[in-house]
Amino acid sequence: MSIIRNLWWFFKEEKRRYLIGILSLSLVAVLNLIPPKVMGNVIDAITDGKLTTPKLLWGLLWLILSALAMYGLRYIWRMYILGTSYRLGQIVRFRLFDHFTKMSPSFYQKYRTGDLMAHATNDINSLTRLAGGGVMSAVDASITALATLITMFFTISWQMTLIAIIPLPLMAYATSRLGRKTHKAFGQSQAAFSDLNNKVQESVSGIKVTKSFGYQEDEMKSFQEVNEMAFQKNMHTMKYDVMFDPLVLLFIGASYVLTLAMGAFMVSKGQVTIGNLVTFVTYLDMLVWPLMAIGFLFNLVQRGTVSYDRINNLLAQDSDVQDPAQPLETIENGRLEYDIDQFKYENEETLADIHFALEKGQTLGLVGQTGSGKTTLIKLLLREHDVNQGAIRINGHDIRDYRLADLRSLIGYVPQDQFLFATSILENVRFGNPDLSLEAVEEATKLSQVYDDIKNMPDGFNTLIGEKGVSLSGGQKQRIAMSRAMILNPDILILDDSLSAVDAKTEHAIIENLKETRQSKTTIISAHRLSAVVHADLILVMQDGHIIERGRHEDLVAQGGWYADTYESQQLEMEESHVQ
Repeated sequence: MSIIRNLWWFFKEEKRRYLIGILSLSLVAVLNLIPPKVMGNVIDAITDGKLTTPKLLWGLLWLILSALAMYGLRYIWRMYILGTSYRLGQIVRFRLFDHFTKMSPSFYQKYRTGDLMAHATNDINSLTRLAGGGVMSAVDASITALATLITMFFTISWQMTLIAIIPLPLMAYATSRLGRKTHKAFGQSQAAFSDLNNKVQESVSGIKVTKSFGYQEDEMKSFQEVNEMAFQKNMHTMKYDVMFDPLVLLFIGASYVLTLAMGAFMVSKGQVTIGNLVTFVTYLDMLVWPLMAIGFLFNLVQRGTVSYDRINNLLAQDSDVQDPAQPLETIENGRLEYDIDQFKYENEETLADIHFALEKGQTLGLVGQTGSGKTTLIKLLLREHDVNQGAIRINGHDIRDYRLADLRSLIGYVPQDQFLFATSILENVRFGNPDLSLEAVEEATKLSQVYDDIKNMPDGFNTLIGEKGVSLSGGQKQRIAMSRAMILNPDILILDDSLSAVDAKTEHAIIENLKETRQSKTTIISAHRLSAVVHADLILVMQDGHIIERGRHEDLVAQGGWYADTYESQQLEMEESHVQ
């Protein structure tokens, strides 16, 4: 079985625990042979009129001792086989999560969140069941079947044993055919579960939008279609699942019929005793579990194989952005240079002829219409993507020569779409360093002008803000996200349209704080409201991925281009709003 070879690294790593569990399970299988033998001996003694009190008491003692021994051994094998299987789930889940953290944005455009969650839950559970229940079924079925058949063959009747196992090869063939169908059906049901999981995640995340558009009924209809599809795929899989047990029982029933016919004949000829026949039938009944376990094992193997392939397919995906083979040992902030001849994203030109430099401690302003390339310019610095033609340099070195972790440790980034965790404000602000003091958190929130808002909340900095900061206003979320970046005092601070949800007065106060506290640090501000960048040492006006204007605020106003027209228009709007 390929799945066993694929998971052999885990079985080898946990071989001690598995060996203890398998040994305990094997002893249980052997001890299981004692009660039928004791029962057969007692029946023969009764039939022959030779049952005595000591013989009966010895029989009872054997039953009690075997029961106590099996109780303890069953506890051990469950702990050492089933318990150990959860370790596999832990390891694979960590590998998946670690892999997710290293992947570039293109990976998350290809795989939806709900799909990734399905891999990290349902698929890993299938692997865990294989490493636990699957191993148990394989060992118990083989040991119990082998020990029982040997005992039946050598201690009771080899003729009856051979007759009883005639249906078994046919059963193996039938279950193998059924297993292949189950494999295909389970793959389809897992894919349907991923779609369902993604639909639920997406619907819950966008519930406010759904309600605001009055789209609840259409959304329910859309969900029901996905839900129905998942149900149908699961029912298709279940159709094959439920056929295993009846199929096994059919062949076991044939064994019973053959055994009783042969046994009755041999009893009538005096070749076996009634007690031996009862013992033989009891042993045959003990074979029901191993044969049922074969079907159970086939099921687990097919499910585990599908899940392993799905997980392995994710882990095999390489990130578009990789660490260099020989990275620079250290990184220091310095002159920032953009020399991009061209950058294509998904074969479509996004940026072209981007050449400028920013000295350490200066502020860069990025302005332009939506879709002009401002955010792409920033994401290239973060190495969410790599430049196709050209380079970005920090302190004279191509940023691709640095480790990703080192590069990003230099940068504090506040994106357009802020993400806050469903914890307290305090934990969100000091997310980058949980050991920071409350005083440092308070200072950062003062710089971002959100301190007073927080203090007016009933629980202050311990206020729980809900998933994605659902309990906060847009401006509050932006300013808390800014606090999270500013508290680390990064060498390069990037604000990507991070002041759009605050009023002009608050924006002015934040900008003044930045000017005062970041005199020796590099700052990049992308904004639609030009008042956020008037103080910048260099302002770039972007349009269709090109720089159409550049300079300081005064120079750009004097040029009379897009910047001057937009600034004048925005100033008029502000004056009109003040008048109103």
